[in-house]
Amino acid sequence: MGPVPDSAFAAAPGSTPDDVLAAAVEQARAAAVDVAADPAAVGPHLGVTAEPLTDEGPAGPELGLVATHSFAAALPGYDGWHWAVTLARAPDADEVTVDEVVLLPGDSALLAPAWVPWHERLRPGDLSVGDVLPSTEDDPRLVPAYLADDDSADDPAGRVVAEELGVGRERVLSPEGRAEASERWREGDFGARSAMARHAPGPCASCGFWIPLTGSLRLSFGVCSNAYTPADGHVVTADFGCGAHSEATLERSLGGPAEVVTSARYDTADFDVL
Repeated sequence: MGPVPDSAFAAAPGSTPDDVLAAAVEQARAAAVDVAADPAAVGPHLGVTAEPLTDEGPAGPELGLVATHSFAAALPGYDGWHWAVTLARAPDADEVTVDEVVLLPGDSALLAPAWVPWHERLRPGDLSVGDVLPSTEDDPRLVPAYLADDDSADDPAGRVVAEELGVGRERVLSPEGRAEASERWREGDFGARSAMARHAPGPCASCGFWIPLTGSLRLSFGVCSNAYTPADGHVVTADFGCGAHSEATLERSLGGPAEVVTSARYDTADFDVL
């Protein structure tokens, strides 16, 4: 990036810098070099501006005079930045003092991305062994237990006793939390859209290794308990499936290839029902 023109730091109309402060260019440069600890890090003078001492307007003689000199920053990685050296002098005094020296970005400066809270940066799978993920009070996935029924509780009498004794979980899954989990599981590797499900002989809901979840998710999700499938121990949708379906068998026809069929393993066709 080339040098920033002096016009970029020219004084605003009605706020012309004090002549004494405007002439103290070398004093301002020396202050910037002292902070930078390297004369080569302070580039050419870019301009000087008057600074107000109050929010109402520019400083008047009764309050003192303040002005800021700007120098180009010749630092690696600081393209578009400049040194800002603020000088001041008391009323009726010619002595100039240095108020502060800072490095400031310009309009085209390279800046770090805006800071994002950790709970917004976190992604599924980031948690590792030994990590602690504290929950927030406003987590929409959770609600206080007294505001919503525990969706996994299937014993109303036991729930009443727990409420009277004040035991149980302090917070439970909210409807929004259940909806988010359901959507995530349906779109995951063990949902109906996965390649394995599309080539399965039957859905999980009709498989003997299917363990349904409790609560309102019972009809839609379960856990696979077949050790020979990649879904073992995972939450699967009712319409997911794999080649290890409990009722899948191979039937060979004369002169033809074997076909996979799903049927009951117990043939009761020859027995009367009493």
